[in-house]
This record gives sequence, structure tokens and C-alpha cells, in this order.
Amino acid sequence: MKKIIAYINAETEYASNVLELAQQYEYDGADGLYIYNFDENETAQTEFLQTVKLILKRVDIPLYLGCFVRRFEDVKKALYTGASHVVVPYNARYPEKEVQLAIDRFGKNKIMVEFNADTYAPSHPYRDAALLERLKDSGIAGFFFKHVTLTEQNRRIFADSPLPVVIRDSLVRNDIEALLSLEGVEGVATNYYKGKNLLSVKKSLAMSGLETKCLKSSMPFSEFKTGSDGLIPVVVQDYRTLAVLMVAYMNEEAYNQTIETGKMTYYSRSRQELWIKGETSGHYQYLKEISVDCDRDTLLAKVRQLGAACHTGNTSCFYTTLAAKEYDTTNPLSVLTEDYNIIMDRKVHAKPGSYTNYLFDKGIDKILKKCGEEATEIVIAAKNPDAEELKYEIADYLYHLMVLMVECDVDWNDIVKELANRRQK
Repeated sequence: MKKIIAYINAETEYASNVLELAQQYEYDGADGLYIYNFDENETAQTEFLQTVKLILKRVDIPLYLGCFVRRFEDVKKALYTGASHVVVPYNARYPEKEVQLAIDRFGKNKIMVEFNADTYAPSHPYRDAALLERLKDSGIAGFFFKHVTLTEQNRRIFADSPLPVVIRDSLVRNDIEALLSLEGVEGVATNYYKGKNLLSVKKSLAMSGLETKCLKSSMPFSEFKTGSDGLIPVVVQDYRTLAVLMVAYMNEEAYNQTIETGKMTYYSRSRQELWIKGETSGHYQYLKEISVDCDRDTLLAKVRQLGAACHTGNTSCFYTTLAAKEYDTTNPLSVLTEDYNIIMDRKVHAKPGSYTNYLFDKGIDKILKKCGEEATEIVIAAKNPDAEELKYEIADYLYHLMVLMVECDVDWNDIVKELANRRQK
């Protein structure tokens, strides 16, 4: 699968613009983001990494992070943002020993090297095949090349590269099809498609024989069981919370357009026409997954919902309860997020007499002290054969841990992503 990665030069953009651009690139179908700021100023780097943390709370696609690296700590801070890879420029100041320390600590799939292939550059170290092999053996995950000219020598280097190659190119002189067709090249990072739908670009590439990560339906619409009007109902869920947002209808054209563009498109029975969700309100729905039930007469779509799904402004159209029995609504899959949000709200909107606000007022040292005390209580309770005491102590610990997380601007998404990353080790 060939990749189209969107790159953003964060040195020349406001942080708010970088955040907005990153989200839009994901909505438009980018396979990843390459965001870089090689400013050597530590304050600028700290601000940049904070921006990246915000981005990674709002996007799901892999993020390649290019930053100035002088020591192991720089790589550690970059990876702690949640970035999938750190990209380090190869030049006279390439900190080989520090990079090796980071590879030994974080694994062989985390760091990539970028080479400047500009024909006017003073030297081209990447042309030494022994260097590329040595970098591979050290644990480097892959290579970026920028300012590429398609010479026979470069073609041969890419084809013989011991690791995957990504070409960073603004596509002013080069054509994306020509670059992706090169042997050894797995992707192109570009800013050329800013504001454009990348799924249509991928479809065009597929017609040329280049396989890309594209939405494809495993079943034609003709195999669905529709009503006499040619429509099939679609139940729409939030892809993370799985909350049911709305129900709408599709005909064949709406279904095919949804697959092609990645934006949920429906058929209005009242207006007798297609409509793209969010086209007037801005509350678009971006498709993550769509499936059909066992009878093939109902579709289930999991989406990223921007804003509210309901025209009334409610998150879901199903906000009116008609009848209900008393039952335990505790969901073990969401309770930690719900409790975290309550703690976060206490920090933003202080409540008089709140123990949570007492901890925030006392500061980090008090919070850490309580975390330590509660951890000790867990150890003591675990020695007691009565599990009842242990569950109370674990609950106390998790509460104080979440206070610490809020204080340090870490949320459950950060923790879950890190746990998911460790599955690969």
C-alpha cells in the first residue's frame, strides 16, 4: 500500500493553524502527518511539542515528528507526545550516540532519518550504501528524502534501500504518480493537497495501478435488500463512544458517494435528493467503518462526528426518553473517562468544599503524596484475603491518579495509546 502523508512546516505557521490543518488533512484522507519544526531554540521546541500533544488528542492517523535533536532527552520528549516516529535530519551534527540511546530505550520502530537530496547540497552521504546499512543495523525505522531529483542514481538508491523510503516533496517539479511508482518508495509526504480531498487522488492513483489506502466496499449496493423506494436505513454511531447518533437513508448513489469521499452522504425522502451531512451546518460526519447486518437490509456506520449530529443542537437525535426502568447505568468501559471529565471540570470550575479542589489548591506535592499513600494501602489490602477492602483501595488510588493526570495534562487517551504502542514490543 502506497501512502500519501501530509506535511506541515510548523516553523512558519501559528500553532492554531497547525492544529486546524492537521485535523483537516485527516478528514480529507491523509494516511499520516509529517509535522516538523527544526528550530534549535528550546522554548520554541517546548511550545511546538505542546502543539503536537494537542494534535494527537484530536487525530488518529500516524504522526511523524521532525524536531531538532541534540541529546537523548530531546527524542524522549518528542516520543512522549504520542508521535509514532521521530524524524532526525542527517547532517554533520547528527547525534548518533544519543539516537542510539533512544533506540535502545524505545525500540527499533520509532526513529527515522531524513536526508537532503538537493543537487546543490555540498555532499550526499546517503549515496554511501554502507551508511544506509549501518543506520538500518542500528535500529533506524526508515528514511525520508527531501529535495529529490529523479536521477538514475537516486532511483537506484531508493530501489536498493534496506529500509522503506518516504519522499518529502511539494510536487512543484515532480509528479506524485512518478514518485510513488519508484521501487523502494512507500510514500510521499507533501503539502500540495492542502484543502483537497485525498480520497479522490487515491482513486486516480488506483486507476493507474498504484494501490493506496482507500475506502472500498466489499459488497456492491445491489446485494443489499432495499425497500420498494430503493433505500436502505443507516444507523450512525460515534466511532469511539459507540453512542447512536442518528438514523438516515441511502440510495445507491449516496452509498457510493460516501465510500468515494469519506463523508456521510444520505438520501432525503422529503426533499427527494442527496444530502451531505454537515454541508450547511459544518457538522460533517467522516466515515470510519460501515457494515451491513445479517439480513443485508440495514447499514451500521461508525463515524467521527463534528459538532452535533441532531439539527436541534443535541449530540444525538435520541435525546427524548419515552419510558425507562431503574437500572445500573455504570459502564466499565466509560466510567474512567466520565470520572476524569468530572475531575477536569472541578479544576476549570472550582466547587466550594470540594475535596478535588482542595487537592488542586495544595498542588502537585500534595497530590503525589496522596498517590503514594494510596499505593501503599493497595499493597496492604492485597495481603488481606478479603477482596472487598482491595477494591476500595484500588478505587481510591485511581481517583487520586486521575487528579494527578489532570494536574499534569495527561488523559486516558494518552495512556491507552501508550499501552497500544507497547503491544508491538
